[in-house]
Amino acid sequence: MSPSVTSLAVVCDWPLLRSGLAQAINTQPDLEITAFVKSVDDLSHQENVADIAILINLQMSDQAASGQVARLHRQGYAVIVLSISETQSDAVLCIQAGTRGYLSRHTDDTELVTAVRAVAAGSSYFGASLAGHSLPAPPPRITLRERQILQLVAGGATDREIAAELNITENTVHTHLERLRRKSGSRRRADLTRLALKYGVLEDRPAE
Repeated sequence: MSPSVTSLAVVCDWPLLRSGLAQAINTQPDLEITAFVKSVDDLSHQENVADIAILINLQMSDQAASGQVARLHRQGYAVIVLSISETQSDAVLCIQAGTRGYLSRHTDDTELVTAVRAVAAGSSYFGASLAGHSLPAPPPRITLRERQILQLVAGGATDREIAAELNITENTVHTHLERLRRKSGSRRRADLTRLALKYGVLEDRPAE
């Protein structure tokens, strides 16, 4: 797959909806669905297979949906929720859990593609049903590689040790750390550990 193509994983157990999403997304030259799974559990058992995860919420409660969003967010996915709900409170719960896009059942193909491209570019997109509402800013997206680096930083590893552990150059480590500092709003290394704690990064750290 070309580096310029954004990959998507779709969490949905309705075959008809999956077909419709495939038709809407895979006809775009810069977008490609690389995985369809029935549940977030199924996606959790795989290495990150996409840049963006689209979560179809047809019958989950708002609390359950936000929990699923939080899991995907912790895995490093940029999340877009397609929900039957159009209430602000449901959207707020999902946004606080990490979703960067929230669309209602009235979304058409054009708006879906627009939302995916916005999220892929690092922005957020909330559907027309939420226009005019005061919404919180979503937490920063932390990629899988950034999570690995945060885990090592929290464990006291130096930049050189991180590079050796992940088989990358020190310059690459510095680049990731700079991105993390921008996301945390602080230059101090200790604050990166606090960032790891705040967003559950250390919960995934393997036991020694």
